[in-house]
This record gives sequence, structure tokens and C-alpha cells, in this order.
Amino acid sequence: MTRVLIVDDDPGLRQSLGLLLGESGFAVVAEGDPERGLARAGAEPFDVVLCDIKMPKLDGREFLRRYKAEGGRALVVMMSAHGSEDLAIEAMREGAYDYLHKPFRPAEVILTLRKAEEREGLRREVAVLRASLESGGAGLVAESAAMRQALDVAVRVAAHATTVLLTGESGTGKEVLARLIHRQGPRSAERFVAINCAAIPDQLLESELFGHLRGAFTGATVDRKGLFEEAHGGTLLLDEIAELPPPLQAKLLRALEEGAIRRVGASAETKFDVRLIAATAQRLEERIQDGRFREDLFYRLNVVRIHLPPLRDRPEDVAALATQFVAQAGARQGRSLQLTPAALGKLVAWRWPGNVRELRNAVERAAVLSSTGVLGEADFLLGDPRQPLASGGGGAKLKPQVDALERSVIEEALTRANGNRRLAATTLGVSLRTLFYKLQRYGLGSP
Repeated sequence: MTRVLIVDDDPGLRQSLGLLLGESGFAVVAEGDPERGLARAGAEPFDVVLCDIKMPKLDGREFLRRYKAEGGRALVVMMSAHGSEDLAIEAMREGAYDYLHKPFRPAEVILTLRKAEEREGLRREVAVLRASLESGGAGLVAESAAMRQALDVAVRVAAHATTVLLTGESGTGKEVLARLIHRQGPRSAERFVAINCAAIPDQLLESELFGHLRGAFTGATVDRKGLFEEAHGGTLLLDEIAELPPPLQAKLLRALEEGAIRRVGASAETKFDVRLIAATAQRLEERIQDGRFREDLFYRLNVVRIHLPPLRDRPEDVAALATQFVAQAGARQGRSLQLTPAALGKLVAWRWPGNVRELRNAVERAAVLSSTGVLGEADFLLGDPRQPLASGGGGAKLKPQVDALERSVIEEALTRANGNRRLAATTLGVSLRTLFYKLQRYGLGSP
């Protein structure tokens, strides 16, 4: 949904324009104070900003200049009353996308925003593809709709200082995505610092994050900066944030709200400026219910949430990832490696409980052990792909039943289409490529 920010000091116009856009399917936020509007435009991901050209304290052209100088990427549409058209045209020369003349007709407003929406959609699609390429083969591909959506949100939020919460199972690529957000944003020239909160003993984690003074505790022989200070001006990733001990959760919340930390043993606070990204494989909502995670900290972190789906839910990405990892393994070994169609079908059908990390390791193992350089089915010892994942409980499993139903629906569609796969894919409402993956997965014939 396209997000629109309205900045105008006329409350009647803000209300009427907000109603019009809301009824047309846009997500609308309105600000009457241009300074607050500028702060919000810089902190939140908007697609379009509708800004009045004449406002007290801060006019539209100055708003535009400051917004662009701060790295704002939303399209800015100026709203001009009679006699201020020349100012709006000047604003377009300075980077505004378009302008609307007051009083404007509803159809004119919607048409202008639809054009902006289309342009933004194309720009984001290009940015998503570029981001996928710039991931350096680290496991971010966007063949599936779910990954395209995740990368789209990442690209949009990268330009802002907004806190991001990354969720998803272990091995789905949360740190890779965090690094991509850093590279795509205005802080890319500064440091990217990451810490796994589960890997540091509780008694040392506070010092690791906030630093300490000499003599603060046994073994503290020198003053030491914490990661918040080391990442100043850049990005700090707090991985496995769910494992942060409750006392440190309170200190982290205070640090984020105050924009300052206090080293262990210090009496004075130190200001910091970091882009914070938190990541977890746990369900924080459940931890809140269990009393193991602070609800107020959760809301402070959960400003923009990006979920990375498990690999088993995006089979379209498996082939691209496997091909990528085979090429990388071949480059490391200095020889040509090939993946047979049968092996690729086996990889696509496997459910990958370890996600992208497991796929990368499986390819690496097969490449190292192969004497011919041709990686076939026998080189990937994965087990039976149709067996459900291990579970601690008994009873019926949902996934096998869903698989059985999906298989029967595909078989029926193929029968009705007399074996025409393209027609069957159209009937099922999926792409031909997706149908091919499903055929391989369920052993219904190779495409």
C-alpha cells in the first residue's frame, strides 16, 4: 500500500484530502506543522509527500531542499494556490516530482498519485533487483513473491534511520539482509557492527554493549568503548535479541529512548548516533507472554518489521540459490562444477529445515566430495523429502495433509487440461515455473 504524507497548515484541506486518499486505497498520514512533517518524513518510509508551497515557519521549497539534503527518497508533490504556481514550478526544477493547483479536482489528485505510485513501483523493483545482485551471492535471491516483498521493504526503509526488527528461522539470512540495509542507506560509509546476544555471557554483555571504565570490575584494566560507541554514525545489529537478559533489556530501552549510554563504572552518559537493527529467530510475542521479554522494548524495536520466510515456503528460490552456490564452490576450487537436472529437482523438493545455511553447506559438501565435477542426485544425501520434519509431539501433522491436498488439486488440474501444463498453471492461479517446481516436488513428471 502506497504511504502518503500530507504537510499543510490548513486543517480542512488535510481532513478532506485524507478522506479522499484513504477511500482510494492510500495509507495517509497528515501533519499541520512543517517542521514536524519534515522530521516524520525523514524518520518513516513514505512513497509520496504532498506539501503545500506556502506555509508559516517553513515553506515548501525549503522543506524540499532540507528533505532532499537529508537523503529523503519519496516523491514530493507541491500544492500551490492561485498566484504561487511559479514557486511550484521552481520547486520542480529543484527536485519536486509534480505540483497540484488548488482548488484541485479529486480525479486530478488521484491521477497524479497513481502516476507517482507507478513510478515508485518501477524504481523499487529496480532497487530490489540491484539489492539482490549486491548481496554478493550471500543467499539473498528474490524469485519468490515473499522474498521480493521482504527486499522491497528493506530497500524502502534503508534510506531512513528507523529501527528495524528482522524475524525468521535460523539460517534464513537475517544478518545478510541487515548488511544490505546498511549498504543501501546513507550510513554505508560508516561501520556496520554486529553482536550475537546469545554468544556473550550475561556478566560480560553489558560491558560489550556499553563499554566500561578501568577498574569497574575484576579484569577491567583499561577503559573500553562499547559497541554502541564503536558503531557511532553507522549501523548496529543486535542479533538474537530475544536472548538479552531482563536487566539489560531495561538498560537497552533507556539507551534507545535517551540516545545515550553509560559505561560500566561511569557516572556520566555518552551520546551515540546509530541505526539499530534487531534480529531474532524467536517469537517475541510469546516471550512477552512468558514474562521473558519486555513489552515496551518490543514496541520500541518493532517499528518496521521484516520477516524472512523459511526456504521450504519459497521453493522458487532454491534453484537460483543452488546455482549460485555451485558457481561459488567452483570458483573456490578452481574448476567447473555442474548440477544435473535430477539433482536440482531433488534440492527443490527437499524441505531445508536449516534453510539457506543448510543448502549452502549441502552444495559445499557435494562439491568437495565430487571427483567428476558433475553433481548428481547421489551427491546430496538429504533423506526422504516427503517425510515431515521432526516434531516433539504425536498425532496428525498438518503439513503432510496439506501436501496431499495440494498434490491432488494439481493432478486434477492437469487432468482437466489434458496434460497441458501452461493451461493447468493458469487454472491453478500460479506461474508456470511454480507449477514445474510442484511437479518435481510431488514426483508428477519432469517439466
